Amino acid sequence: MLGYIIRRILAVIPVMAIVAVFVFLLLRLTPGDPAAILAGDMATPEQLARIRESLGLTDPIHIQFINWVGRLLQGDLGTSLISNTPVMSMIGSRIWPTLQVGTLTIIISVLIAVPMGVIAAWRHRSWIDYAVMSFSVLGFSVPVFVIGYILIKIFSIELRWLPVQGYASPSDGIGAFFSRALLPCLTLATIYVALIARMTRASLLEVLGEDYVRTARAKGVKEKYVLFRHALRNAAVPIMTIIGTGFALLISGVVVTESVFNIPGIGRLTVDAILARDYPVIQAMILLTSAIYVFVNLLIDISYTFIDPRIRY
Repeated sequence: MLGYIIRRILAVIPVMAIVAVFVFLLLRLTPGDPAAILAGDMATPEQLARIRESLGLTDPIHIQFINWVGRLLQGDLGTSLISNTPVMSMIGSRIWPTLQVGTLTIIISVLIAVPMGVIAAWRHRSWIDYAVMSFSVLGFSVPVFVIGYILIKIFSIELRWLPVQGYASPSDGIGAFFSRALLPCLTLATIYVALIARMTRASLLEVLGEDYVRTARAKGVKEKYVLFRHALRNAAVPIMTIIGTGFALLISGVVVTESVFNIPGIGRLTVDAILARDYPVIQAMILLTSAIYVFVNLLIDISYTFIDPRIRY
């Protein structure tokens, strides 16, 4: 098991190296001149030349890449072209709201989706099964921002149970945090619940037809033990896989949700940087989200060994 974990960790290194190369080239090869954006429309050629020199854009591209990687390994993600603030400081002040809302979303999604999928598989072809599948189709079909506005309309405007927008840290009080985080989390969780519930149902249906499940039932094992102890554990690998791959949906949904609910997280920071064409911030955000996605999938891969010890690299 230890060897498997070490090999999976080492496999992350070339993946992140490829991501770094892609992120660097993506913004260097796209149309648009950072110096012209920073200087404005009335800048003279001499001013543009000085700005390009200060940004290192006059060096050959391989020299730019080596210098960029060197700064990256030292924890230097550059400086914002717009606010002249270190990008690391900007991310540090914005990342906690996103992590808190994202973590709560994952917890809510798993707690709702897995029982939904189990019940749908247990009551296969019943009205419960059809209801779960209908919800899954609806969750995939409706855009995230539409769900957010519907929840605001119902719970904030009509019922007046929850605030419309804003963010409160857990240090401001658990009640204040949950009251402001609940609607964004439910908005994000909708598509995530649909994805996990559908996969849980499909995986469990396949396992429930196995001989050992029929044997357990024939021995008189209670149905809840058959479902959760025997069937669900053996169906857990595909479910864990979809939780990891579905994390990409969560990352993309954060960008929209934070804009809808006015949450000062990295999603809002990404949108602002793209609108302002703030290249260092855009680079850092792409690299950060890629690293988070790779790290989550690494944790999912490692969890396989605890679910099924037979798995090897």
